[in-house]
Amino acid sequence: MTQTNPPSQPASPLIYPYGETLVEAGHTMEIAPGIYWIRMPLPFALDHINLWLLKDRIADQEGWTVIDCGITNDETKTHWESIFAKHLYGLPILRVLVTHMHPDHIGLAHFLCERWKAPLWVSMSDFLMAQWLSSKEGGVAVGASSGSGGAADHYARHGLVGTEDLERIRSRSDYYSRLVPQVPRRYRRIMEGDEVQIGDHRWKVSMGYGHAPEHATFYCTKLNIFISGDMVLPRISTNVSVYDADPDADPLGLYLRSLEQWLSLPVDTLVLPSHGKPFKGLHTRIEQLHEHHRARLSETLEACQTPKHAFEIIPVLFRRKLDNHQLSFAMGEAIAHLNYLWHQKKLRRSLCEDGIWRFCAASPL
Repeated sequence: MTQTNPPSQPASPLIYPYGETLVEAGHTMEIAPGIYWIRMPLPFALDHINLWLLKDRIADQEGWTVIDCGITNDETKTHWESIFAKHLYGLPILRVLVTHMHPDHIGLAHFLCERWKAPLWVSMSDFLMAQWLSSKEGGVAVGASSGSGGAADHYARHGLVGTEDLERIRSRSDYYSRLVPQVPRRYRRIMEGDEVQIGDHRWKVSMGYGHAPEHATFYCTKLNIFISGDMVLPRISTNVSVYDADPDADPLGLYLRSLEQWLSLPVDTLVLPSHGKPFKGLHTRIEQLHEHHRARLSETLEACQTPKHAFEIIPVLFRRKLDNHQLSFAMGEAIAHLNYLWHQKKLRRSLCEDGIWRFCAASPL
């Protein structure tokens, strides 16, 4: 997840019902009847993920549904063991529900599913992608050697040609499989429009696109609670990237269109995001995200009055020093902004003699 520059005109503030309260790792906090907030650490600049524990009952058996899992490492497992011992009240985990396939969300699904003999519920697209990337073959494809495809060659075609930078990208070939060493072999598919009964409440599934292949979100009318995953975050914009396997994609267009569907939810909906604090002000936040991308796209278009490749657009979107983890996301996001404008026919794209794609404004500003 990366943060691009804030909008020039900040919108009205969001409401954080729990103030500055943050849940300590290995503990839970009840935020609505039968719904508990869990916060797990992450070893990145984005240093936490929110997970959700919901009181459940399946076939007259009482227990819990977990929504999202954290990454695979000993620290996260230890915090989960503390929750098992102190916060489940002797009841089992009955189901593991995952919003999407990114490591902080699905990484420990195998551990939770095996530990509790619980099924994994996830979209088909994200299940299959997680299976592929966690495999040896998938990892090798992502970090392929020069000239054989993968992320490094993808970014090189968009201007990231420094030898050291490319080697750092290739060194991340095991990034996904380290954090998601395995995925359960079987799953229960969730789809757009499904309604999932969790305990006494029904949650409607709506899918979002652009951040992950098929990202599930959940809304409960009775509770007026929206579990947004990474699709709507209160303080940062979710990463939207173009990847080597689908180089002409328009994920930013998909993401912006996805946001529109949630404007139909009530203005006082309580949003439970995967990062940051629970908040109210969903409509405000969606407009902030639209304005954020409008500003970044305008600046990108202005920069492309002379031909530019994606690596040259990174300083337009990110005005701070980036580490290896952030550089990969930043390249993907820079390409996404250029591809969006290209699909909108505001930019022309040319493959130059040096093998690098460059984008130029279709007409002067």
